[in-house]
Amino acid sequence: MTFSSLSLLAFFFLGGVLASRNGSEVSFEQNFDITWGNDHVLSLDQGRELQLSMDNSSGFASKLSYGSGFFHMRMKLPEKDSSGVVTAFYLTSHTDNHDELDFEFLGDKEGRPYTLQTNVFSNGQGNREERIQLWFDPTVTFHTYMILWNQHQIVFYVDNIPIRVFKNKTNIGVIYPSQPMQIEGSLYDGESWATDGGRTKTNWTQAPFRAHFQGFDIDGCPSQNSSIHHCYSPKYWWNRGKFWNLDSTRWREYEVVRKKYMTYNYCLDKPRYPIPPLECLS
Repeated sequence: MTFSSLSLLAFFFLGGVLASRNGSEVSFEQNFDITWGNDHVLSLDQGRELQLSMDNSSGFASKLSYGSGFFHMRMKLPEKDSSGVVTAFYLTSHTDNHDELDFEFLGDKEGRPYTLQTNVFSNGQGNREERIQLWFDPTVTFHTYMILWNQHQIVFYVDNIPIRVFKNKTNIGVIYPSQPMQIEGSLYDGESWATDGGRTKTNWTQAPFRAHFQGFDIDGCPSQNSSIHHCYSPKYWWNRGKFWNLDSTRWREYEVVRKKYMTYNYCLDKPRYPIPPLECLS
């Protein structure tokens, strides 16, 4: 089965909830603010598209923090030689021991595929990197990236296809993200680590690098207090039973990604973790 077929199936198994919404009609200013690099941010299409450019860094964040949700962003990444350039879409709390859920798109030389790195931080503990190579060119057109976060699981999606699952395993001592988080996007120079472990540097002759963002509507439970328990309510559709686990169809999609496109999984890195982290145990 091809990934175009999987994407079509994914639409129906999500009930069309996300794919059928016209989120492009919500303007950036309704839910987000520019956080840095104002002079490198351009609003397009009456606020329904945002361009970040980089000969320096730039970024934006949601006005509110959230305690659960099904968060999404449509993105088109910098083209040509983007070595060292990192485009990010993520959730983060601003605390000393922070929680964070990351999509980080690691640029590369022209003709080499982008690497997508995901990471999960809970109570300040990260180092849970997974990497895949995308099965399409993310610089040609917009693609949708989503994060489901409820009290049962965190799922990262690319065009409605699950690529990573992080289950709530607090019952065996794994700390699970439970702090209110903002939705953020950024474009920055990561040449010290992003491409070939930092050996390939940013080619500044290609600057400015440009990333485009769309889809500024938010499906999330606002939470301005430290407790997010009210955000576990079943009145929020992403907390209902169908979102507690992947169904059999979504699980097959997930396994295809893991088998064909995964290039790094911290759970399998024995030199780094001779004893696997608790969350890696089935």
